Amino acid sequence: MAVKKQKQKKSEEHKPKENQTVQDELKEETEISGEKTDEAVISWEDERRVLTDRLAELEQENAELRDSYLRKQADFDNFRKRMFREKEESIRYANKELLSALIPVIDDFERALQSAEVSRDFESFYPGVKLIEKQFVGMLEKQWGLKRMECLNQEFDPQEHEAVMMIESPDYDVQTVVEDFQKGYYYQDRVLRHAKVKVAVPAKQEETDQ
Repeated sequence: MAVKKQKQKKSEEHKPKENQTVQDELKEETEISGEKTDEAVISWEDERRVLTDRLAELEQENAELRDSYLRKQADFDNFRKRMFREKEESIRYANKELLSALIPVIDDFERALQSAEVSRDFESFYPGVKLIEKQFVGMLEKQWGLKRMECLNQEFDPQEHEAVMMIESPDYDVQTVVEDFQKGYYYQDRVLRHAKVKVAVPAKQEETDQ
């Protein structure tokens, strides 16, 4: 019995020490855990600060890009409006040079008419008008590329001529323009107006009896 009590006493003496050791370990673990928690908090704060700064930078860049876009859009709108106005003006005043070239011709006609009213002389009036017409056509051809067609005695060409009358004639082997009712004109290298003409068609040969 004495031995049993002695063992029990020794066991009880050891228990507080074991409990004390567990408490120390828990305390140590808590202290270590606390240090890790503090480090995690510090790390998160740094990361949050970096993200906040980066967000502010991105917002600033976005604002600058938006301002730049709006300025460029406004510049483009102004450019488009200016081009539209210039196009309208170009269309509106496209014939300015042509009309300027026609004014001297009008002056010549006015002088010819005034002279005819005074003299009443047709023989002098006609050559003057014919000279004005020649100068006028020459100016249009030289400066503006308008050229009058020469159709008389030319082979009929439906690309240039409009046949308003046709006659049979034994004098021609091919369809030939024999009269020019209305002059045709070229503009540069294209037909501006077809000439209205009278065309002579080769006469059909009569069949002879065998």
